[in-house]
Amino acid sequence: MHDDEPDTFEAMTWPERLVGMLAGIGVEAEACGVGTTPAESGDYYSRYAASTPRMVTNRGCAVLKGCNIDAVHIVQKG
Repeated sequence: MHDDEPDTFEAMTWPERLVGMLAGIGVEAEACGVGTTPAESGDYYSRYAASTPRMVTNRGCAVLKGCNIDAVHIVQKG
């Protein structure tokens, strides 16, 4: 291992990673837990569109502040 690499790392959830990336470009956001917004209570997939996966994993949500977008829902195809 190189001397400039840290020995430990900080475990982060997907919403926390997204909030960090958004902060890097000057967008204020707040990480939410899985299942905390009404958008996460519905189906995440559709069997009628060919390019849509049948199964999607919910990774959480980030609420944006001071812009026209209310929240970003993070999903994973699988």
